[in-house]
Amino acid sequence: MTDTPTQLFINGAWADAADGATMPVDDPATGEILCHVADAGPKDARLAEDAAVNAQQEWARTAPRARSEILRRAHEIILARTEELAHLMTSEMGKPLAEARGEVAYAAEFFRWFSEEAVRIDGGYGTLPDGRNRMLLSRRPVGPCLLITPWNFPLAMGTRKIGPAIAAGCTMVLKPAPQTPLSSLALAAVLKEAGLPDGVLNVVTTSRAGEVCEPLLRGGRIRKLSFTGSTAVGRRLLAQCADTVVRTSMELGGNAPFIVFDDADLDVAVDGAMIAKMRNMGEACTAANRFFVHHSVAEEFGRRLAERMGALVVGPGTREGVDVGPLIDTAGRAKVEELVADAVDRGARVLVGGRAPEGPGCFYPPTVLTDVDSGSRLMDTEIFGPVAAILTFDDEDEVVHRANDTPWGLVGYLFTEGLDRALRVRERLEVGMVGLNTGLVSNPAAPFGGVKQSGLGREGGRIGIEEFLEYQYLAIPVR
Repeated sequence: MTDTPTQLFINGAWADAADGATMPVDDPATGEILCHVADAGPKDARLAEDAAVNAQQEWARTAPRARSEILRRAHEIILARTEELAHLMTSEMGKPLAEARGEVAYAAEFFRWFSEEAVRIDGGYGTLPDGRNRMLLSRRPVGPCLLITPWNFPLAMGTRKIGPAIAAGCTMVLKPAPQTPLSSLALAAVLKEAGLPDGVLNVVTTSRAGEVCEPLLRGGRIRKLSFTGSTAVGRRLLAQCADTVVRTSMELGGNAPFIVFDDADLDVAVDGAMIAKMRNMGEACTAANRFFVHHSVAEEFGRRLAERMGALVVGPGTREGVDVGPLIDTAGRAKVEELVADAVDRGARVLVGGRAPEGPGCFYPPTVLTDVDSGSRLMDTEIFGPVAAILTFDDEDEVVHRANDTPWGLVGYLFTEGLDRALRVRERLEVGMVGLNTGLVSNPAAPFGGVKQSGLGREGGRIGIEEFLEYQYLAIPVR
């Protein structure tokens, strides 16, 4: 931990908070304090904003190839430091090292992807229908951005936002989650080493999010907000953006349905369930939340899933052989405990797990519930933990209605061997992404995002850079 930055990163330099405040970073596996980092206040936020605003004009003029090369170098540095970054992430967030290494590779790929997109920003040219004017379309960066990232994928959520911003020519203020600031500070160090000019990226770690972010959003100089987090916080941020009409993209909560039809290959379905439920200990917006399984295969599916879940090894993420690390904090574990207790009180049966272990750390065992009542709180609450709740259904119309009966619409998972059924149900699901016979949809080359109260806009893919670009139309008279 001694080489990890713990200060704010503003205008290319490391600095303490103006008022000297610090905040602790805890190890969720032990509850012990790993270190203290600078705790930014409003004055620090203004300094970061000043740096981003002052750097914007020159950065926007930087050649696309130069921006591309910075991202490419950063991609290579991240991969070269996989072990260092994975251990850092596991220490502050808890995920097993194997998953942390996977996230490092995933995070690096966003920089490689957007290094390629940086040189493909284009416009258009043509004559308008009335023949009086020619039309020249050009693209330009939207301007200084505020990026707010969550704790569950601390490195990848940073690169997924920073990558397209750099590629588009935008400067940034990044506010990481207070639980996992170290990965973001390490990422800033990587980009500085890769040659990113001073002021383009500024990182403010803080426990005072409202004091830091609201003045920036209402001040008129930040022109873009990219936020990943809960729907409740997203609503508040949208309200704060309204006064100055800040452009927004939001990746918010999820309540993913996982549908297993009677013709599904159960081996494939169980494999998919393990990924969709247990990736990141279930602490993912894409995590399968509601398992709708056809009544004819529900008992067998539940038995197989419980067997697989029960075989997972729970423990500190730094220990080799561990499959499931701790949840992020005691509040996160308490929420999972309350949701499981409510379901059991309403008649659910526990096939495996269901009780937090004694001792230190925020551990909760992989849990499978069956005979879950549809009125249980975990049916309309993002669980964010290793709990699979199984309900049964009888026909297609019924399950589609129940799957869509939620204000969220991020992702859905569909398991069937019937092509017609797959296409038909996919078209009816009110979600931004669908996994067909797979439990993993995330990929830097694919557009990530949802509908309804799961967010606005898309991240990743060819359209990910669009969120950071504006069109300008030039009318040229035909003479």
